[in-house]
Amino acid sequence: MKMQIMIRRKVVFFLLCASVLAPIVFYTDRLSIGSNSILNTGGFGDQVTNLGTGLEITKLNVVRQELTNPVQEPIGVVLADKSSNFSQDSVQKEDKAAEFNEGGGDKAAEFNERGLLLTQPVELEHKNRVLSEVPHKKDGLKEVLIEQVTQNAASKDTLSLEESKEVYSFAVVQANKVPLPDLRVLQMKDQLIRARVYLGLSATRTNPHYIKELRLRIRDVQRALGEATKDSDLPRNANDKLKAMEETLARGKQIQEDCAGTVKKLRAMLHSAEELLRVHKKQTLFLTQLAAKTLPKGLHCLPLRLSSEYYNLEPAKREFGNKEKLEDPTLYHYALFSDNVLATAVVVNSTVTNAKHPGEHVFHIVTDRLNYPAMRMWFLANPPRHATIQVQNIDDLTWLNSSYSPVLKQLSSQSMIDYYFRAHKSASNPDSNLKYRNPKYLSILNHLRFYLPQIFPKLNKVVFLDDDIVVQKDLTGLWRIDMKGKVIGVVETCGESFHRFDRYLNFSNPIIAKNFDPRACGWAFGMNLFDLDEWRRQNITEIYHSWQNLNEDRLLWKLGTLPPGLITFYNQTVRIDRLWHVLGLGYNPHVNARDIDRAAVIHYNGNMKPWLEIGLPRYRGYWSKYVDYDQIFLHECNINP
Repeated sequence: MKMQIMIRRKVVFFLLCASVLAPIVFYTDRLSIGSNSILNTGGFGDQVTNLGTGLEITKLNVVRQELTNPVQEPIGVVLADKSSNFSQDSVQKEDKAAEFNEGGGDKAAEFNERGLLLTQPVELEHKNRVLSEVPHKKDGLKEVLIEQVTQNAASKDTLSLEESKEVYSFAVVQANKVPLPDLRVLQMKDQLIRARVYLGLSATRTNPHYIKELRLRIRDVQRALGEATKDSDLPRNANDKLKAMEETLARGKQIQEDCAGTVKKLRAMLHSAEELLRVHKKQTLFLTQLAAKTLPKGLHCLPLRLSSEYYNLEPAKREFGNKEKLEDPTLYHYALFSDNVLATAVVVNSTVTNAKHPGEHVFHIVTDRLNYPAMRMWFLANPPRHATIQVQNIDDLTWLNSSYSPVLKQLSSQSMIDYYFRAHKSASNPDSNLKYRNPKYLSILNHLRFYLPQIFPKLNKVVFLDDDIVVQKDLTGLWRIDMKGKVIGVVETCGESFHRFDRYLNFSNPIIAKNFDPRACGWAFGMNLFDLDEWRRQNITEIYHSWQNLNEDRLLWKLGTLPPGLITFYNQTVRIDRLWHVLGLGYNPHVNARDIDRAAVIHYNGNMKPWLEIGLPRYRGYWSKYVDYDQIFLHECNINP
């Protein structure tokens, strides 16, 4: 009896041992086969880089190639759906590696947000650092990875061979997630680049027959490629041209003996292309700034035509009505300072159109002497529905002179004029600070916003509007905002890191560094609510004057009105909802369309104003719908949609 019990125990113990050891032996054998196969075939990275391009397969030479040693950890890769270009063999090998990870073992596996299978032995920071540099295209993938692994190899936390291969495999999967409908177009462009390199190498220049054939292939590929940007644009014979060029390039590769010379030639071409790109970027910046400063012919004609009509009116017909409303603090008052007649007309028209009670809105417009008659004539000929209009000439503000205003004294100085109109700037050598040298800053109109209590002595609240905005909602809700003892209501713009104080002010200057926080949140002019009573109580204008005196040599900030605004109203702002004022329509082609539709005010801040040809077409409709293109003056000046 005891003997039978002992035999049963031994049988049970044997079966338990077998159930534990058998899976380990089975999976270890599968892993060894899969890992050695992956190494012997050169890895997934080489397969993808060489896919369909006819390029020579090269190894990652920035780390030692210890191919005699098996990889100790599996390369966990989950192929994307669109990875059909790989052979079925490769897919099976990767499935085995994935199954191993899922089956268990000491090393746990996890999926990151990109859908890639990650194994623990390789530090995630290495993978994420490399993956962040991988472009979402196949072309250039290998070069990016080689450069990244090179940088890591030079650092103290060098990637091992196993780590570099695993990171490379992740990058391959990342690249394969994005379909490439223009793969043949990219291949043909790549062929043309390689062909031009061969034409410049000494080894091929000594072979006239090959040079003749290569030039013929270049012409054929160029004709087939034409202006195509995707494969569907290519002609039917494009594949034949591509294959013929590939064969010619393969023969050219065999002719080459001096690899170092080829590398040198490619580096020279890359340097030349980068230099050309740098020059073109500078020229683009210069031309964009020039276009922003240039007045279109129609907008130059309009004030001339309006001024002529204004002076033909009898003096009695040159006056506006409702003068008793101009100083009524119970109404909704807007301040608008501009020399652009059409832009001002859009601001007023859009505000009145969307107002619930237009008769309660009063617009105070201040312009310069040149545009004063034109501005008055426009609103005399096109009175806004029930709203009240006042148009003033800035020259009539006699209290605003250089003895009172430091900025007015600075703007009229010769040094300031030289700063704006230096003759040495050109398209080939534009000033890096060209955007700060716009002559519009010479106009005191831009600085009138700092004198609102003096301009409107009997008002307690006013909304300031720039002339490059469009109003889409009723704005009377602004007057109900609790100002909490502050002076100005603003929409903050520090959702992005570059819209903070250190972007606008010179914090290397001890005066700025001592008084302001470089990480303080920036905001924007364009649509702002001002509490004029609180302004007067705190004497904000004098604060503005003191800072302008300190910045006479422009060492605290560059020119413009936003930097002194940030300083003058520091700790005097009330944050209002961002949908009151949506910015970026004058430079950003990717402003959220839903935000634009929901916004009370949209702002075309930037160079691409909607009345200029360089304006972004996507946003022009929001502005142009408030322009009456049937108006006789616009017809006469050929201003059309």
